[in-house]
Amino acid sequence: MNDGKRETKDAGTTVDLSTVVEHIFSSLHKATKAYTPRLEVHEVGRVLAIAGGVATVGGLSRVQSEELLHFPDNVYGLAFNLDPDGIGVVMLGDGDNIGAGSRVRRTGRVIDIPVGEELLGRVINVLGQPLDGKNSPRASDRYQVERDAPAIMDRAPVTVPLETGIKVIDALIPVGRGQRELILGDRQTGKTAIALDTIVNQKGKDVVCVYCSIGRRSSATATLTNDLRKKGAMEHTVIVVAAGEQPPGVRYIAPYAATAIGEYFMDRGRDVLVVYDDLTQHAVAYRELSLLLRRPPGREAYPGDIFYIHSRLLERSTHLRPALGGGSLTALPIIETEAQNVSAYIPTNLISITDGQIYLSPDLFKKGVLPAVDPGKSVSRVGGKTQLPAYQAVAGTLRLSYAQFVELEKFARFSTRLDAATQKDLERGRRVREILKQHRFAPLSPTQQVVSLLAVNAGVFDDVAVGTVRGAEEKIIAAVDDKLAGVRDRLHRGEKLTAEDREKILAVARQVVAEQVKSSTDSAGQQG
Repeated sequence: MNDGKRETKDAGTTVDLSTVVEHIFSSLHKATKAYTPRLEVHEVGRVLAIAGGVATVGGLSRVQSEELLHFPDNVYGLAFNLDPDGIGVVMLGDGDNIGAGSRVRRTGRVIDIPVGEELLGRVINVLGQPLDGKNSPRASDRYQVERDAPAIMDRAPVTVPLETGIKVIDALIPVGRGQRELILGDRQTGKTAIALDTIVNQKGKDVVCVYCSIGRRSSATATLTNDLRKKGAMEHTVIVVAAGEQPPGVRYIAPYAATAIGEYFMDRGRDVLVVYDDLTQHAVAYRELSLLLRRPPGREAYPGDIFYIHSRLLERSTHLRPALGGGSLTALPIIETEAQNVSAYIPTNLISITDGQIYLSPDLFKKGVLPAVDPGKSVSRVGGKTQLPAYQAVAGTLRLSYAQFVELEKFARFSTRLDAATQKDLERGRRVREILKQHRFAPLSPTQQVVSLLAVNAGVFDDVAVGTVRGAEEKIIAAVDDKLAGVRDRLHRGEKLTAEDREKILAVARQVVAEQVKSSTDSAGQQG
């Protein structure tokens, strides 16, 4: 103690404690004088009843439709029904600790979601909150979940292909950027596999992908995310999750939230692919909400506006005209059928809304024809205009000839004697079907597909055993890439397939097949 002042020594430095205290009090005094209290008014109501993911709230006379409401435990709800005697609220979180009498506060904003480049590679929920164990993404903007579809005059024709890397789709049912192509089939027929292959194939093509998981198990979504990460596809992908164990309101709002994320990139001139997996669960969730909110049921207990909730979602997919940036949003909605019934209520609704459908047959799946795409029941009403000129020259007659082969194969089962021409057509068709098979996560470029289809159409594989066709195909593709790099590059740039290019490719293909047949013959002779 020295003249009423305290001093302390630390590492040879003397500090006057009274000076420090005086400085602290001075800073607090200045901060207090600078602070101006601000009055905030919150409109607060009370929960009247809650059950099944739906709450009835009273006391919020000024609430607006689709406004976010804040419940205890940081749980949010969506104002859905605006009735005179109460507000029907769809819960967007776990409401186990919420009961009658709980306080509800208005947020003053319609439900929205953070958007921006920071979401790429992330797994989030319908409110933009992270599910991958990382920090919340610092989004550059927020988009309302429900947005109007672009006007007709703001749209441009679909002219650029969205390459899936799958031969049977790119050749027979091509998809264009800005198109809405439905994927449907019974459960466990490979619907999600096609969507994931398409996402993986967009790597390096400047296409942003948004995968929306609706009603799937959390374990299945985790496996899917891991597969995309292993293939390096998460760098251009956002995954929006609404798990099956979550309230129906989360599953209902999920596809709209995923579309809003895609629209952010489309508005900036980017190309976007959105996968909705699947809209069957979305329709079921909306039916559940509607029944809980006592809305009048219609066919199969679905409400009368079940068509509208899907049409207003899928109409947001389009190709914008150049004056608006020229961006596109391509939709691949997935829907599950029961017992191959494509004429059921929800499937027919979506078939009428979309620009075509890819149908997966359980019969083909059982026979090992993968992907199990049935060309006879599949169609693309837009994508044919987007194919590369070389592709159009090769795949033009393939669809018709393959359909004729399928019918001829059915007819041949009833006949024991077939003429030579019919037998030749059957053998050629079997090799076409073998060529159209493809492993998962093994996409092919358009040029590689053109080479493969050109060879099978020209009968190059006719002398190759069916079981070795795919091995010969891989060798032909590798040989063309090595010996005809100039032809490959010109076809990839969109130039036409000339007669000279055709002969060069077929010459290489025949040489590879001849070497394989000779090798097989020599091996058989040595074994004999």
